[in-house]
Parts: sequence; structure tokens; C-alpha cells
Amino acid sequence: MPEKHQPELKRSVTPWGSFSWGYSDVGADIFVGLGLVLGAAAGASNVAFLFAGIVYVCIGLAYTELAATYPVAGGGQYFVMRGLGDFLGFIAGWAVLLDFTIDVTLFAWSCVDYLSEVVPVLLNPIHPWIHFIAVFGLIAGLCLLNVLGVRESTTFNGVVSALDVISETSILFFGFLFAFRPELLVHTMTTQWPSTFNLMLGASYAIISFVGLESISQAAQETQRPASVIPRTSIALILTILIYALAYSNLALGMVPWHQVPPDAMGHAQTLWQWLGNNDNNGKAVALLAKEVPYFGALAALYVPILGAILLLISSNSGVFGSSRIAYAMANAKLLPSIFQRVNRRFRTPAISIISFCAIAVVELVFAAWPSLDPGAAAFYAKFFHGEGGIGFLGDLYAFGAATSYSFVFLALIALRMNDPLSPRKFRIPFNIPMTYKGERVLFPVIGVLGFMGILSILVFTILTHDLGRIAGPAWLILGFIIFVIYRRNKGLPVFGSAPHDWRHEQIGILRDAGELELMDEYLASLKAREPARATEAR
Repeated sequence: MPEKHQPELKRSVTPWGSFSWGYSDVGADIFVGLGLVLGAAAGASNVAFLFAGIVYVCIGLAYTELAATYPVAGGGQYFVMRGLGDFLGFIAGWAVLLDFTIDVTLFAWSCVDYLSEVVPVLLNPIHPWIHFIAVFGLIAGLCLLNVLGVRESTTFNGVVSALDVISETSILFFGFLFAFRPELLVHTMTTQWPSTFNLMLGASYAIISFVGLESISQAAQETQRPASVIPRTSIALILTILIYALAYSNLALGMVPWHQVPPDAMGHAQTLWQWLGNNDNNGKAVALLAKEVPYFGALAALYVPILGAILLLISSNSGVFGSSRIAYAMANAKLLPSIFQRVNRRFRTPAISIISFCAIAVVELVFAAWPSLDPGAAAFYAKFFHGEGGIGFLGDLYAFGAATSYSFVFLALIALRMNDPLSPRKFRIPFNIPMTYKGERVLFPVIGVLGFMGILSILVFTILTHDLGRIAGPAWLILGFIIFVIYRRNKGLPVFGSAPHDWRHEQIGILRDAGELELMDEYLASLKAREPARATEAR
């Protein structure tokens, strides 16, 4: 198939820019995930975060190696397609699309929750219709901005990320200094240890605090010297988010509130973590926790909700932009209908993709808000789904999409190690077993297997503990499968097989375009040593 010249993405993302791309997405997750996990796992919230954090480290290392080796836009969908074929590449990409549309709704929802702390018209309790209209307005506005071609800049991401790093570090510093009591932490863990079901529920929610590292690999094609930059920025992001998640969960469980927290709906006294984890507050737990920090809390009450809302809005916008980019890439790879490739002639944006997936985000919003808007729907949800709705429903789908996609990414890592050992890996996950496969020396990734087992267990937890999520998540995959089968059959392409790909020729182009000429020469030398004719032809 003849190649068509296309405008190339500008490689203008610096190391800090690469970090801020990831942080503006992953960093926002703790604003959403903390309250959900506290409400589910109670005294074992820190354990839930620890388990999810260990899995997250494995995920982060896998993405770091893959994004540095294959620095192209597309992220996990591309890695899985290259390692496991078109069909599984589609499933992974379709699961990521679920997460991106949830990004749009979940972060817009939480953005309104955080703004309710400082905007008088939204002061608690937020009327359900005001909340719904505000979230809908944000989604519609972001959709319009992306159709017009307006998107957050790397510079703005960097500024907001820097401010948020300073803010979250300050909350932890003053919280541990003035209000944390180790004996209270031990007491809470001892007396409020959850049931096995709730611990699994908490772990399934905890993983959403670590979703978004893929943003760095999404920006790989726009990053300067990605093979060198991505490992540094990814590892820095992994450590930053892991420290924050563990620190915030322990602080919440062991912190004496500066002011007496309000009683619950039944008039009973609450501890701080119970207050943060209840349904009215779990969407804005970080802002409420910051207010309870002695001395620092008065200042934090003024700016943390605003800063959190800005970061959440950027993440919501990343969902709009990311979903359209993934759909565009999947259409280009003949995994989705070509309509998702169409670019608006006036604005030069994939308007159909943007509008389509924003519409799906609105559908998700309706399902999430329905129980609070309609008493009849609330009774139905209470009967069949244990009252699951709102931000919990969005968290269910978010965890399902992430766990599904990440499971395939680990399998792709293993497959690419075995089937593509010649591609230079400037960063390689540690703890490997040397072996021979198809006559080539390969390094089998032990962490890849452990990570796959960990994320698969979280996927199982999600399915077991979320009544609505275990219906909606698989239904999304089935819908995608139907679209995929109809499209591929109409195009005369194999459904479970793959279209022809010349991955070696493509890899040379990837490294050349990335400016990684030394790695390209290394790759060509490896090819020449094994297949001299093909190496010369590929070059």
C-alpha cells in the first residue's frame, strides 16, 4: 500500500512537559479515588491503596519500556495490536476508549463537586439538577472547544501540575506535622477492618487513583528524544503518585480533625475518614481533608478546591482529546470505521470522533445521575444494584476499562519481548529470565507476569463487587465486538486475524522520526546480522 505524506506531529514536549502530561491525568485521580476507597475499605484503605499501588508500579514499568521502545501515539492500543494482533488490539483500544469517555464524565462530575466548596450557587447540598446541568455544560463546552481545535497546552499543564505538586505536598507536610496520630491509625485499622468483600471493593476503586500513566505514551510521538526522556519522566511520575496515594490514605485514617466533623444523616458522630468517604463528600475528599489541617487548612480551603477543579477540568478535557485521538488511530489501523478518521475541513479536527464520544460521555452521565434525579430510578438501583450510582457507577466503569486494557498490555509486553527481541530497549524492566525462543536470545519479564496476575485480580474484584459495573462493562465490550465484526467483514478483513504489517520497516521509521538515530543504527545492525537482505531492503 503506497504511503501518503501526512503532516507530522511536532516534537515539542520537554521532560517536564512529558511529566505534566501524565500528572495532569494521574494526579487528578487521587482527588476522585480517595473518598471512594475510604467509603469502601474503611480501616484497610491504606492496604487497598498499597495493593493497587504495587500493581500500578508494574503497569508503569511496562508502559515505560513499551513507550520508550515504540514512541508513537496510540499507547496501549498500539502495543497490544503490535504484540497480539488486530483483534486483541481492538479490544484493548475499545476498553481504553471506555476509560477516556469516563474521564470526560467522571472528572467533570468531580470538578463540579470541588467548585461547590467555593461557588455560592453550588454550596452543599448541591441540588441534583443543578449538578447534572453543570456537568452536562462542562462536557458540552469541552466538546465544542475540541471541535474548534482548542486544547490545553503543554505549558499550561506544566504550570498547573507544578502548583498541584506543591499543594499536595504541603497538605501532607502540615497534616502529618500537626494532626497525624500513629496510635489513631493503628486503632482505626484494628477496629474498622472491612469485610473481604469491602476490601476487594476498595482495591477495585484504588486502581482508579493510578489510571492515566498512558498519557505519557500518548504524547510519545510529540516528545523530544522519547527513548531517553520517557523512562525518566515515567519513573518520576510512578513514584510521585504512589507516595501521594499511600500518604493520603494513611493521613486520613490517622488524622485528628481540626474541627468537629458534622454528624451523619442519622445524627451519629463521624470520624474524619467516615466523613470523607460518605456519598455526599467522596467526590471532593482531598479538599475537605485539606480544610481539616491545622493552621494550613484556612488557606487550603480557599485555593485547593479551585486548583483541584482546574486539574480535574484539564483531565476531563484530556478525555475528550484522547478518545478522539484513539478512535482516529484505530480507524487509521482499520480497527474502526473510517468515519472516525474524517477531519472537519474548516477546523481541521476529527469532529465526528469528538462529538461521538462526548455523546457517549453524556449517556454515562445520565446513567450516573439518574438515581438522584428520579426517585423511581433510585428505588430500581437500590433493589437491583444496591443503590450504586453517581460517582460510584463512574468509578466502576473506570476500573473495569483500565483493568481490561492493562491486562492486555502486560500480555503484549511479554509477546513483544518474545517476538521482537531485536528492537532496542533503552529502558528494560528489571528481573528477567534469559532464555532462547525461536533461535533468538530473549529476556522473559517476570514483572510482566506478576503485573498481569495483579491487574487480573483487580478486574475480578471489579466484576465481583460492582453489580452495575459487571453488566455495563462487558456490555461495552460486546457492543464494540459487534461494530468490529460488521466493519471488518464489510471491508473483507479477517475478524480474528490481522491485516499484513511490516513491523520492521515501521520500527525503522519510528526511530528515525523520533530522532533516535543511534537506536535506529543499532536496530539495523541487529537486522543485518540475522537477515542481511531484509535489513538492506528495510533501510
